[in-house]
Formats: sequence, structure tokens, C-alpha cells
Amino acid sequence: QVNLKESGGGLVQPGGSLKLSCTAGRFSLDYYNMGWFRQGPGKEREAISCIRSRDGDGDGSTTYADSVKGRFSISRDSIANTVYLQMDSLKPEDTGVYYCGTSCRTTGVSSWGKGTQVTVSS
Repeated sequence: QVNLKESGGGLVQPGGSLKLSCTAGRFSLDYYNMGWFRQGPGKEREAISCIRSRDGDGDGSTTYADSVKGRFSISRDSIANTVYLQMDSLKPEDTGVYYCGTSCRTTGVSSWGKGTQVTVSS
């Protein structure tokens, strides 16, 4: 079981930016497809971005939900063993708790961290 920790959330005005981080201690994240997910107030948890592993047949490709495409960017730093989510042009509807997981799908994540709260408000 990989224990993930999310950080970097906060309160930001509409149009602002935040950069979230996902770390895993000693477990190398390079072997996993890594996803970012969010759960807005009163909503179900949804997948918003994924970066695939380059391990084996993986191609390292990235995908984004339509709601964040062009505004969010996912990346990974193998040396830091960290996966990032750069969020720009934030909107109030981006408000929620953000989680990372070792899958591109919510159903593929076996263990969730505590998440990090993102609030977009003026």
C-alpha cells in the first residue's frame, strides 16, 4: 500500500494559481500511473488529470478532464518522487478537496490520503 500525501492547497482569488504536490515517502511513484482527483462540495469525487508511467510499456502521456483542460498541468519529478498539479486561471467551481492516487480512475485507487483543500473565492 502506497501512502500518499497531498499538499499545496489554500485560498486563492478567481484567476489565481496554485501548485499541488503529491509525495509518497520511500515508494517510487515512477512505476505508477498517477491521477489527481477532486471532490467539490456536495459532489462525487472525480478524476481531473492523469500522468502515465514510463515503466514497461507506459508512454508517460497526460490526460485532463474537459473542465480543467488548458488551465491545469500535471507533471512528475522522479528525483523528488513527487507528482505536481499546476493550476492556473482558477475558478470558483474548482473549489474542493484535491487528492492524488496511484491510478487514472477513482475506482482504481485502493487507498486515499487526506487530500488538500482548494478554495477559490473573492
